Amino acid sequence: VQLQASGGGLVQAGDSLRLSCAASGRTFNTNLMGWFRQAPGKEREFAATISGNGGNTFYADSVKGRFTISRDNAKNTVYLQINALKAEDTAVYYCGAGGTYYGGNAYYPAYWGQGTLVTVSS
Repeated sequence: VQLQASGGGLVQAGDSLRLSCAASGRTFNTNLMGWFRQAPGKEREFAATISGNGGNTFYADSVKGRFTISRDNAKNTVYLQINALKAEDTAVYYCGAGGTYYGGNAYYPAYWGQGTLVTVSS
């Protein structure tokens, strides 16, 4: 499975952004999909995950209310809508697919994308 993330860039605080992650290859293995982020100098952290049919979504407490994860299975693509961007949202955003979700922030993807950089200027 290959994951290609896109949509990052330089934005202003308060703006909105939508990230995309397209999966290709043996996508029948990618029921779960999700997003993580890694801010400069910090460890990678869980942001959100979504079930295979899109019916269940889970978010880290730190992003609830501003982040929305969604997917289009016809396109094998997962999205992350980020509203009201803040400087602290500056990070490389990674998508993940497959693997296991144990609840809370405990999502362990089997596959990782290469990341897309979001820089928020204040």
